[in-house]
Amino acid sequence: MTVHPSLQSSIDAWTHSIEAITELVTPLVEGEWNRATDLPGWSVRDIVSHVIGLECEMLGDPRPIHTLPRDLYHVRSESARRMEVQVDVRRHHTAPEMLSELEYTIIRRSRQLRNESRQPDTVVRSPLGEERTLEFVLEQRAFDVWAHEQDLRRVLGKPGNLDSAGALVARDLLVRVLPGIVTNRAKAPARSTVVFDISGPVEFMRTVRVDAEGKATIDGSVSLGPTVTLTMDWDAFHQLACGRVRPAALDEQIKIDGDQDLARAILDTLAVTP
Repeated sequence: MTVHPSLQSSIDAWTHSIEAITELVTPLVEGEWNRATDLPGWSVRDIVSHVIGLECEMLGDPRPIHTLPRDLYHVRSESARRMEVQVDVRRHHTAPEMLSELEYTIIRRSRQLRNESRQPDTVVRSPLGEERTLEFVLEQRAFDVWAHEQDLRRVLGKPGNLDSAGALVARDLLVRVLPGIVTNRAKAPARSTVVFDISGPVEFMRTVRVDAEGKATIDGSVSLGPTVTLTMDWDAFHQLACGRVRPAALDEQIKIDGDQDLARAILDTLAVTP
């Protein structure tokens, strides 16, 4: 076995989610590929194109030489333009063409991952054009594919896998960035504490503590008299954190105890994806 043990959980999570995506889209008729999703400007076909495109980049395939139309209202940044090329180049592909490329890409990528012999701390180029460790990039791919699996499940009315291996990778990545959101984005004051109480298929409680110097740490211990407690289920939390929905749309599903202004600032800046 060549794969480093610390990489295997991300590879397993990626495999589970991308195979689930294949199962979801295989029975779709041509028109269903055009259904709009929660992602602005993207259809079912576009999400699958995005997944295919980024996995092709992980395989080292050259990026398509393609000029984007000028009227794509949802493309507002350079990173969005980078992502959109792999999507737009496939916008006129038929359902059989999409399925064929998806299945072939999964075969190639699975073979590559089975033969992965590099160390977790090897620096590689991510599909976002960043230099990151191999371990982080594989976590990122597992998270991204799981999040897009959930996008497809919502639009197709087929909920599931909220507690899968991919969901656990997503939880770990999202929890990791909570201190930065609380301090850098929401500007929580020194000596404040923010509790995230998440229920449902993936259940956890984490406390972000801001010290006297404004530095934040996170742990799983209970805080007495926190500044803010945010209580919601996992489905609401991951949709907010993935930027799929605005907080106002989930008002009835989120309970706020404590400083209302700080709570709103956290919820308004919780999205970690554009």
